[in-house]
Amino acid sequence: QVQLVESGGGLVQAGGSLRLSCAASGSIFSINAMGWYRQAPGKQRELVAAITSGGSTNYADSVKGRFTISRDNAKNTVYLQMNSLKPEDTAVYYCISTTYSDDYWGQGTQVTVSS
Repeated sequence: QVQLVESGGGLVQAGGSLRLSCAASGSIFSINAMGWYRQAPGKQRELVAAITSGGSTNYADSVKGRFTISRDNAKNTVYLQMNSLKPEDTAVYYCISTTYSDDYWGQGTQVTVSS
């Protein structure tokens, strides 16, 4: 099993920045990829960014050029650096970790961007 603990959410003004963290523990060796989803009220959950065990990254078109996903292998932690935030980025952000057999989800952290 993999356990994920998220942190870094909060309230920020438009144009500001936040960095989300997702610390993984448990069967770390089994992780294939990690990433971030988000879900805003009344909207579908969407993939924001992902990073594979090999270091390849993928981003939603809506966040390209503004968000950066990275990892710190020593801390078993994945980060989402969020710059130039917009009100439409407001959502609950969920960390996800994938293995060959299961997907694991964090509890979610609220990001609110005020205009």
